[in-house]
Amino acid sequence: MAKYKKFLGLGIAGNFALHLAQAGELEEFKDIITADEAAPKGMFPFYLPSPTNLDSGLVLHAKDILRTYPLSTSQIRLPKEDVNVQAEPEVGLICDLEYTAGRLTKIIPTYFGAYNDCSIRVAGASKISDKKNWGEDSKGLSNTLIKIDRFEEGGVMDSYSICSFLRREGKLHAYGEDVELTGYSYFYDKLLDWMTNQINVQENFGPLEPLSEYISACSNPKEAIISIGATRYTEYGENTFLKNGDEVVIALYSKNDSTKEEVSKNIGNSSYDKMSVLAQKVI
Repeated sequence: MAKYKKFLGLGIAGNFALHLAQAGELEEFKDIITADEAAPKGMFPFYLPSPTNLDSGLVLHAKDILRTYPLSTSQIRLPKEDVNVQAEPEVGLICDLEYTAGRLTKIIPTYFGAYNDCSIRVAGASKISDKKNWGEDSKGLSNTLIKIDRFEEGGVMDSYSICSFLRREGKLHAYGEDVELTGYSYFYDKLLDWMTNQINVQENFGPLEPLSEYISACSNPKEAIISIGATRYTEYGENTFLKNGDEVVIALYSKNDSTKEEVSKNIGNSSYDKMSVLAQKVI
């Protein structure tokens, strides 16, 4: 997983209907006005790679913790503080980034996979990122990524769904709803256009941060991991926080290969063929 240490890490807030309400985060975004009611509320950094030119003179105003590499394929390390933590089942995109005169002009998704945007649930955090990276092993990305033929309707992602489970004391519980990836509010070209613009125009306001300034201070990374938004929880997932000994399992599967019932059965047996699966022990 160390191979992504030079990648920029970004996430999207509010790209799946009802998730922010379930996560208790609507109040934090009350002053964020979007052009479209269904639009995501903004983007946040979860990891900022070191600049390639340490003598660039650029100053990074982001919190130091965002320099800590948080990704793991096998475990989630709970914070030292006594706080509630929830898994957030998402799709992670591996992307190439292109710039013109220092300004981001194009995002090109190349692979996708199961992602855990694990988050601390605390009220009154000044920025979204305060709840996203608390140190090593606070995030997750599957080792099994799927190549994107084209990030548009008719491409490979059309057939994929996401589901997630929590294994606790030997019992498997559905944690997130089983939903199609095309159920994201913004997806494909609409998502790419929105992300490119949002990164360029987002300011230091409310829970949001000035991403273009951060990216410049990181010497304009050429690659990024972008998590495109958490899906809805089941009733169990909405009301259950992680504890030591749990296992979080997030899976992306194609309806061309498996049914919901087959996927659930296979995950119960820890059989992960034909899927992008992220299975993380909670420690």
